[in-house]
Amino acid sequence: MIRSAKARHNAPGLIVLRIVIVACLIVDAVIHFQLAGNYDKSAPGGIGAGNLFRIEAVVAIISALYLLLVGSRRSYAVAAVVALSAFAAVLLSRYVELPPLGPIPAMYEPIWFAQKTATAVAEGLGGVLAICGFVALGRSGPKASKEPRRRA
Repeated sequence: MIRSAKARHNAPGLIVLRIVIVACLIVDAVIHFQLAGNYDKSAPGGIGAGNLFRIEAVVAIISALYLLLVGSRRSYAVAAVVALSAFAAVLLSRYVELPPLGPIPAMYEPIWFAQKTATAVAEGLGGVLAICGFVALGRSGPKASKEPRRRA
């Protein structure tokens, strides 16, 4: 028996997975909003790190809502891209001294502190779990037919 797409998206395990991913994205957003003011003076003539933090927070919230409300493979993919790109950015800013890129300031900060660690964990965990959800939805779908399609 083939289950409907809505039934697959709302399977109990996937609902829990979605909630955990959404929580990770919300942690990411809250911490970015909290820290944004501390970085406003980093590039007064450009975008500024504070504004980059605010943009990241808004994108994380939007992707969390999309995943929570839709639960499709696409929403898992969006959540994975948002979480893993933020995770890559925090690791890059910690370990690589990049120069400013146009209006974007240099973001090198070679230390770990509680909020930075918490957001890195949330982003990494959320990204990996979003990939798991994406894969799980792909596997639970009906098998593709090996017969060629007939034109009507």
